Amino acid sequence: MSSDRDTYKYQFVGPDRRIKHSGITNDLNRRENELRSEYGEGTIRQVGHRTTREAAREWEASRPTAGRSGP
Repeated sequence: MSSDRDTYKYQFVGPDRRIKHSGITNDLNRRENELRSEYGEGTIRQVGHRTTREAAREWEASRPTAGRSGP
């Protein structure tokens, strides 16, 4: 049995086009609103297609910032 492809990979990008945060979520709109309240202006860019939660976690762990804000 395969897992559902219900997870999005994303990057939150500020007005200066710099990545402020990257991570995974199952609701891009909700997550964008959460990140705006934390980081201010910006938008979410979806990375790739929807994927399984397990594959998304592997992608997140392989990121240089591992889902955390950059410098």
